[in-house]
Amino acid sequence: MSIYKKLKIASLIMMVSVVLSRVIGLVREMVIAYAGGAGEQVDAYQVAFVIPEILNHVLASGFLSVTFIPIFSEYMVKNREDEGWKVFSIILTIFGSLLIILILLAFIFTPQLVMLFAPGLKYKSPETIASAISMTRIIMPAQFFFFAGGLLMAVQFAKQRFAIPALAPLLYNLGIIAGGIFLSSYLGMEGFAWGVLAGAFAGNFAVQVYGAKKAGMKFYFCFNYHHPDLKKYILLSLPLMIGLTMTFSTEFFFKFFGSYLPQGSIASLNYSMRVMLILVSFFGQAVGVASFPFMAGLMAQGKIDEMNILLNKTMKYLSIVIPFSVLFMVLRYELVLMLFQRGRFDAHATQMTADVLLYLLTGTMAFAAQTVVVRGYYAAQNTFFPAVFGTIGVILSLPVYWYGMKIMGITGLALAISISAIIQVTLLYVLWNHRTDNTGTRNVYVFYFKIISLSVIIGIFLEWFKHTALKSIDISSFSGSCIISIITGIIFIVLLTAGGYLLKMNEIIELIRSVKNKAKARMH
Repeated sequence: MSIYKKLKIASLIMMVSVVLSRVIGLVREMVIAYAGGAGEQVDAYQVAFVIPEILNHVLASGFLSVTFIPIFSEYMVKNREDEGWKVFSIILTIFGSLLIILILLAFIFTPQLVMLFAPGLKYKSPETIASAISMTRIIMPAQFFFFAGGLLMAVQFAKQRFAIPALAPLLYNLGIIAGGIFLSSYLGMEGFAWGVLAGAFAGNFAVQVYGAKKAGMKFYFCFNYHHPDLKKYILLSLPLMIGLTMTFSTEFFFKFFGSYLPQGSIASLNYSMRVMLILVSFFGQAVGVASFPFMAGLMAQGKIDEMNILLNKTMKYLSIVIPFSVLFMVLRYELVLMLFQRGRFDAHATQMTADVLLYLLTGTMAFAAQTVVVRGYYAAQNTFFPAVFGTIGVILSLPVYWYGMKIMGITGLALAISISAIIQVTLLYVLWNHRTDNTGTRNVYVFYFKIISLSVIIGIFLEWFKHTALKSIDISSFSGSCIISIITGIIFIVLLTAGGYLLKMNEIIELIRSVKNKAKARMH
């Protein structure tokens, strides 16, 4: 089976997983919105993730696939799999023990740490501060399950087994939903926090132990501090531990700066982020996760030209997220109303979240591309370069965050998130092309120019059409929003299809043909 056919199968599995996860994640946010609206308790719930996310970042738990897969894959290529399991055991034993110690220390000093990393809480009510501290302590132990599960999934990915790791985000989100449904009436937002802990255990740990055993896992406690690949793993992970990645900086800064903004600001930013990430997951995250083992394999064989061809093709495919982002911009109010406006989530929360969503969507392409671009560096076992220049990109963005918040408030913070993402991914992609002499980038840039131009024209037309031809439809009702969304969506597909054929954009044409063929197959 060719590498591209394998990649398509792996991408399909991960795409189904990621999209289902995002859909279930949206259901999760809908349940949260129903129970807490856009109030201070939801702000406190979001702040409760700050310290756990820092722990996750310090141990590079979110990067275990990209740091451990190349090491483990090298042993598999050399038919020394037993030694690979030894390295797996060493890393899990040593770093797992370190994480448990850090969790215990963070548990003791939670009040001080919460106020340090969300300083704006001092202007909120004592009840909000107490809730943030309590929920932080509930969520923190989940980081051990994320770390251990990350290693367990990494070995499955290295063996090109994707099905069981694909269950992790689904079970995690279902755990949060269950916690909210069954416990929030008794515990308020703390019910969701307990759901986080249960979901992390079930999806990221228990199920992954089973999957790793099926992949031949051999684990034993081992404190071998002198193994050469432990040093190699630390050198790979260290830049990620101390660097400011896009994902971590986004989650951290919108809560840090958001803590200074009025009640419900963090909640509204989070709701908008989840809507935007639907597009990112569908077009970017699944492809990024699935493509990495193949990128690592090409780099291990020294096939840099083939690696660049794969990267360029992927980047052109990802650009299709741009016109869909424009569609979401046009339908921002309708989408938020249909998804969230019920229970404690009122019309004011809908308008505020829709305003935020407009500015977040400008960075959708950057978030999607980042999932692929950084993996090119990781496949080359180079974590230092993207960590350094990613951090430079974040630092350059700090004034944008500050002035955006000061001048425009919550929408300025949303715009700053998008600008920061664009700065970081552009910097990393340009530097990658320069370092690897990627000769195919001109076609990528030309394609991007075409699709951005087409998207702007489509967006202007759809905005005009919605406010003229559809102005008689009641936008404030669920049914009215549905009707507007369906009509606008149909016109969007027609315009995108016509533009794709007119401008000879093969990626759009192939996507349309693929959808048509699948539709015909289902009909027969």
